[in-house]
Amino acid sequence: MKAKNSTQKQIADAAGEGLPAGGFGVRGSRGPADGKIRGPLCAGALAFCVLLMFSGCDTIKALWNKDKDTVEAAQAVPVFAVNTTTAARGQIRDYLALSGDIVSGSTVDAYSDAAGKVTRLMVAVGDRVVKDAPIAEVDPSKPGMNYLPGIVKSPITGTIVTLPAQVGMTVSQAVPIARIAGGSSAASGLEIRLYVAERFVSKIAMSLPCEITLDAWPGEVFRGSISEISPVLDPSSRTMEVRINVDNPGSRLKAGMFAKVRVITEQKSDIVKIPAPAMIQRFGESYVFTVETDPADPAFLLARKTVITPGILIDNVLEVQQGLTPDSEIITRGQSLLEDGARINIIDRAPPLSAQ
Repeated sequence: MKAKNSTQKQIADAAGEGLPAGGFGVRGSRGPADGKIRGPLCAGALAFCVLLMFSGCDTIKALWNKDKDTVEAAQAVPVFAVNTTTAARGQIRDYLALSGDIVSGSTVDAYSDAAGKVTRLMVAVGDRVVKDAPIAEVDPSKPGMNYLPGIVKSPITGTIVTLPAQVGMTVSQAVPIARIAGGSSAASGLEIRLYVAERFVSKIAMSLPCEITLDAWPGEVFRGSISEISPVLDPSSRTMEVRINVDNPGSRLKAGMFAKVRVITEQKSDIVKIPAPAMIQRFGESYVFTVETDPADPAFLLARKTVITPGILIDNVLEVQQGLTPDSEIITRGQSLLEDGARINIIDRAPPLSAQ
């Protein structure tokens, strides 16, 4: 008992002899007052620290295990980053993209009845003529023989589109004097002549609507329709000739221009359509992933596999015949790694497709 009291006294004396406030001395350190080594004090401080460490092990271990379980639980439910859009209601059109030349709907060449020299031209390119109107004079005279000039007349009512003959030129009965495009006005009588490959012949029918664009009038769309279909195919090219009537407001279209044509082969209205990349096809099944709120935790979103029946696919736009309703939010990017019920995080929402 006496020894114990002596030890406590030594610690108390050490505490009062000027050790730094709030700290413990290091083994072999000397006090500021007398320079003596405070060995018992260092041993007591070390014992206190060891006791504190061992007494707190269970608490520290419990906290560590709790954080570890939380991290493992978070890692067990992956979250996928995706982009989405909304299914739209509107129309979709299937078409054939073709090209061809604008030509006169009906053209007739005018010839001289006799060989001779052209002495006079009465028309110019672009002039309107009526049937039997004079076009040119041809003098059939020869050295030593004089004849009255012959008059070349227009065989039809129309517009002069080409004029091969020139004054002073000698022509025969086989050389055309002028070419006349038929039609009631200068703006009418134009057609587009194009050729359709054999594999698309089944899609061509009379009166199908067409959209025509030209480099000469960028941004403008002219309208037309199929007016003539050849009954046979060219055996060398395996193509079928098709002619299209074209509206020509303001006489802006000219024969000889190159036109790009969309022949509308099928058109549907009031259908559901989505971007084509949103659809996944695996094992004979077509489906998309829609977005819904997690019923277990409304703070999270889930991806739901939705089987669909696809329809027309044109220009990366897909018709959905069954399985999807308008305004359904669908995943358009990042869906290749998803499974039904996967947790997702929406990075971007793209606007829906246009109704047209």
